[in-house]
Amino acid sequence: MKYFAGLDVSLDETALCIVDDKGTIVREGKAFSEPEALIAWLAEVGLGLEKIGLEAGPLSPWLFEGLQKAGLPAVCIETRRMKGATAAMAVKTDRNDARAIAQAIRVGWYTAVHVKTIESQELRLLLTNRKTLLASRVVIENEVRGTLKAFGFKIGTVTPASFEERVLKLVADRPRLLTMIRPMLAARDGIRRQYDALHRLVLRATRAHPACRRLMTVPGVGPVVALTYATAVDNPERFAKSRDVGAHFGLTPRKYASGEIDRNGAISKSGDRMVRVALFQAALSLLTRSHRWSALKAWGMALAKRRGLKRATVAVARKLSVLLHRLWTDQTEFQWTREDSLAA
Repeated sequence: MKYFAGLDVSLDETALCIVDDKGTIVREGKAFSEPEALIAWLAEVGLGLEKIGLEAGPLSPWLFEGLQKAGLPAVCIETRRMKGATAAMAVKTDRNDARAIAQAIRVGWYTAVHVKTIESQELRLLLTNRKTLLASRVVIENEVRGTLKAFGFKIGTVTPASFEERVLKLVADRPRLLTMIRPMLAARDGIRRQYDALHRLVLRATRAHPACRRLMTVPGVGPVVALTYATAVDNPERFAKSRDVGAHFGLTPRKYASGEIDRNGAISKSGDRMVRVALFQAALSLLTRSHRWSALKAWGMALAKRRGLKRATVAVARKLSVLLHRLWTDQTEFQWTREDSLAA
């Protein structure tokens, strides 16, 4: 007889449920949300498990890695699909969720989620921390701009380096305002310094990543975009076809076909939002800032004339997601013209 386990992970405790191949519950319980505790609980049961399912979440990579290292057949499953399976439950508890996960694993009604390597997770943390500091700096700058407008002081267009000098010059004759603004400027300066430190780490990590150097040969793709894409894909071999990457990052249109109705909607926006935003920014840069023409830019500009810049940018972003994956798997660089591509 075959046995399957479902784990509903919470911050402190994890609910566990084991069912047999007929769907009968064999064992239930709880354990601390730590790999050692889960491994000990499963070992105490003493059953040969076919699969162990746990939903994707903040603790999932850590727990998944621990279960895998212990030789247990763990699989990380997509949360949204499980949410649909449990939506009809009248009573939602951790115990019932663990039962639902175990049954989904038993019948195969789940979508496996790729768990990134430790290196990709660390680089992704670097990117998110950098983004957080950048957003915090902008919040402080906007707050200073907004509060000074009430006193008739207009900062205007300045660079990040000259922002503090401009503010101090404006309020130099207002001692009370100067006293109140200095702490904001000091906080901004500290955030800016730490942001610069993280940005240097991003540049260093990009130079050390062979795939990123190759991806940056594409116009519009800089270090941040390349590293964001590389850490999200993690392993290019997990995509059977390059065109699957666009759908994975939510850059393909939704479709509704039922009866006589058959229509396409806006892009699905599923998957990694950070990558989707990065690809959109890269596409916009390619279309509006890149002075050198390429087959890709010509295609995007022609589409922009027919459908508008925004739709063209989304379409080019989808093309970029496919192109970057192809360059990575083929270990080639961007070809600016079709003739270059044929010659290569």
